[in-house]
Amino acid sequence: SADPEIVSGTANLVKSVNPDVRVLCGAGVKNGEDVAMAIQLGTEGVLLASGVTKANDPQKILADLVSKL
Repeated sequence: SADPEIVSGTANLVKSVNPDVRVLCGAGVKNGEDVAMAIQLGTEGVLLASGVTKANDPQKILADLVSKL
């Protein structure tokens, strides 16, 4: 997973420059706990890629990703 200090630091820096920019996390997101942590660290959402698109059961993966919200 991504370094929490990098995620929160980047989110804070971007928001200090332009608070209207929506900060998304695109690294280290593998499950619902990662999504919840990204939100806690100051992002407004996450980016998803091959972990979902290449999954045998994408619906199960998506359900897990939103399970902690």
